Amino acid sequence: MNLANRTIAVIGLGYVGLPLAVEFGKKRPVIGFDIKADRIAELQAGHDHTLEVSAEELKEAKHLSFTANPALIRLKQPPPVALGGSADAPPMVFIVTVPTPVDKANRPDLTPLIKASETVGRLLKPNDVVIYESTVYPGCTEEVCVPILERESGLSYLTGNEIHSSGHETLGQNTAIDPRRQSPATAANTPATAANTPATATNTPATAANTPATAANTPATASLSTPGFYVGYSPERINPGDKTHRLPDIKKVTSGSTPEAAQAIDALYQEIVTAGTHLASSIKVAEAAKVIENAQRDLNIAFVNELSVIFNRMGIDTTEVLQAAATKWNFLPFKPGLVGGHCIGVDPYYLTHKAQELGYQPQVILSGRRINDNMGRYAARNVIRLMLKNGINVAQATVGVLGITFKENCPDVRNSKVINIIEELQNWGLTVKVMDPWADPQEVQQEHGLTLTEITPQTPVDSLVMAVAHSQFEQWAPQQLRALCAQHAKPVIADLKALHERTSLEAQGFEVFRF
Repeated sequence: MNLANRTIAVIGLGYVGLPLAVEFGKKRPVIGFDIKADRIAELQAGHDHTLEVSAEELKEAKHLSFTANPALIRLKQPPPVALGGSADAPPMVFIVTVPTPVDKANRPDLTPLIKASETVGRLLKPNDVVIYESTVYPGCTEEVCVPILERESGLSYLTGNEIHSSGHETLGQNTAIDPRRQSPATAANTPATAANTPATATNTPATAANTPATAANTPATASLSTPGFYVGYSPERINPGDKTHRLPDIKKVTSGSTPEAAQAIDALYQEIVTAGTHLASSIKVAEAAKVIENAQRDLNIAFVNELSVIFNRMGIDTTEVLQAAATKWNFLPFKPGLVGGHCIGVDPYYLTHKAQELGYQPQVILSGRRINDNMGRYAARNVIRLMLKNGINVAQATVGVLGITFKENCPDVRNSKVINIIEELQNWGLTVKVMDPWADPQEVQQEHGLTLTEITPQTPVDSLVMAVAHSQFEQWAPQQLRALCAQHAKPVIADLKALHERTSLEAQGFEVFRF
């Protein structure tokens, strides 16, 4: 199998899909699809509001086109002769990069994935290849997505024996990459599904809990006489806001439904990933690898978050403890903090859901999730406690919150745990002002019902919460921060990212709290 001359359709143009479409679009015809017409319009105008791709990079992707109409995906495919092929239209490659969130009960919500699979299924032709990059639990691709592709296309899923190996590595130009710095995406992709396609029975919001696992359908063994399609899984590893570790610089895990498809998919990604690839032995192995990457990081952060709670009761500064412990060569340098976004704080629930479905109740993973999910409320209550201790009238006080995005120097506000701090403060009757130079005011209003404002010496607050380490906030000196607060004897500052030395803040008259 050779995918060299195939057109690629990327389904979903958020934090994951757009960089992928741009990199492939520099080398071959690519059609970028998103259900949001305004998203398509801004990309056609050469702008990406997520700031993951620059205007210059969009221009470099000379073979990339965009559409919000799924019916145009096949029509936009260039004539095969233009690609040096035969008169017959070659099969396509579809790469699905839609979000996989959880619902309010922290159960997997596969609605975007199901709708995207429906859209792709209606477009499939024999020998097409569908690659999923969305984070899922092991087995989801073949148990949930493949039956939808078969139903919508009328084609068979072509599969074969697993690649019986411990994994095949290809080394790219940048092989000396510290795996601890290859942070998985926190991400959070722009919702891009097939919501604008004709309704079907699966348009009802579906979760992994209520989606029937129909993988028992016998898949077709791949052969030249079988009209069918191939499937692969290559989990995304985009880290939003990271300008150092970008798509070409992060090793890619790949897999496929047959040995030939797996090799072809691996070769496809080698075109754009200079860091190299790792060919997993099966789709399930690739799915599991992705979900444990973020579960591992979640647990490590939960550990230091719990240490922070313990040390706070002891009157010990956690940052100073971690700095001392880091002098040992094998100490892992994790820091306490809020765990938001659409990766680390979400993906573990996919793994635990599948474990519970199989009759096992995870202990460690869910314990870590409980600790991390509670840190926002924990921070807010400590701010209130210290304000009361310092004689500040909480019922009439205003707290300024600096930052609402889920991480620094990134405009994404979805699943930000800063909202937990804000809501807890509001529950105690405090007025909260939120300032964030990176967040889009309209998106903040839509997502969280909050209005962004400016916090200045002319509009001071009674206490501050430095929630996000945006570069602009890092540049503010302690005396500038003190000028933002009313002239109380001792306002409280929650320096949750430890941007300043505790002593320098205390020298300005602050009562300091930090994780």
